[in-house]
Amino acid sequence: MTEQSSDGPVVIKKYANRRLYNTQTSSYVTLDHLCEMVKEGVEFEVRDARTGEDITRSVLTQIIFEEEAKGQNLLPIRFLRQLIRMYGDSLQAFVPGYLDLSMESFTKNHEAMRSRLAEAFGGGSQALEAMTRQNLAMFERAMRMFSPFGMQLNRTETEQRAGSNGEVRPKPTEEINDLKNEIEAMRRQIDELATREKK
Repeated sequence: MTEQSSDGPVVIKKYANRRLYNTQTSSYVTLDHLCEMVKEGVEFEVRDARTGEDITRSVLTQIIFEEEAKGQNLLPIRFLRQLIRMYGDSLQAFVPGYLDLSMESFTKNHEAMRSRLAEAFGGGSQALEAMTRQNLAMFERAMRMFSPFGMQLNRTETEQRAGSNGEVRPKPTEEINDLKNEIEAMRRQIDELATREKK
């Protein structure tokens, strides 16, 4: 549909009437066009035509909303609930980097996964279900790790730190250490998964 400029990403301008204008092809485009550009690997950024503000994130989020509304249902409800809970949480800053790392690893093994899926269809529904569960479990573990209820403390520490209402208050440094340990464990699991995929 359009080629990416060697000078950088394609600039899309969004006007007050919500129309999107591709400055490279000098034509108006829709969210469906932008969705196709993403799938084709064309890098673009969306800017407010009046202020010049980068609004790429909100437009990409809108594309996801539109795709989900069409019945694609890519994002599990539990994942969405856990993601919403992270807004305003003390560990919120760690979530984007971790999700980015997880998706990058998932994408690197995309072709291997396609081959596995082809084998799964030939090998019956059990093989396909097993692979699906494996992939979903990886993302659910990632989100559980960031959940405030995912930090596990032993009973003694829990009793020592329980407040008058019984709420556990782990020390910030221990939260960070637990987080680092969980991230390292997840990286090892992702590496092991990638190694198995290549064999």
